[in-house]
Amino acid sequence: MLTIISGTNRVGSNSLKVATYYQKTLTSKGLDSQLLNLEDLPNNMADTDLYGKRSEHFQKIQNLIIKTNKFLFVIPEYNGSFPGVLKLFIDACDFPGSFYDKKAALVGISSGKYGNIRGVDHFGGVCSYLHLNVLPMRIHIPAIKTEFDESGDFYNEDTLKYTGEQMDKFILF
Repeated sequence: MLTIISGTNRVGSNSLKVATYYQKTLTSKGLDSQLLNLEDLPNNMADTDLYGKRSEHFQKIQNLIIKTNKFLFVIPEYNGSFPGVLKLFIDACDFPGSFYDKKAALVGISSGKYGNIRGVDHFGGVCSYLHLNVLPMRIHIPAIKTEFDESGDFYNEDTLKYTGEQMDKFILF
């Protein structure tokens, strides 16, 4: 099973738009997926789901993560890296069973001109520690606010080319 993770809990985020685009496009390529929006995490997760504690709300998310063998992370740039809520989510998941020896693809996005290169690199270090095998083709989408058409799809020729190539490689990975 493939789970696409929108890497922020910000309401109305571009990360969710990108995650939704990937889900729709992967479905058209014959691969079903689940979408995990970090907006759906428990509001008090730091109190209820760390250090051996587990809420009923997060247990449902944990069950999804355990069943997943491939992850696609959409990672927005926050202060030159990735969002703290994404790290909190990873920390709350069971270790090592949640991610160990599973596969992932990484997509960085930013409002600026670098597409969260640094944040994706930082997150790659976390993936290495977790023994989460990352597809070598990492995508970085800059100026994300200019990338969508009226229907929420990418329209820029280069973005379509490289995201499509990444998805094709990820299906075979």
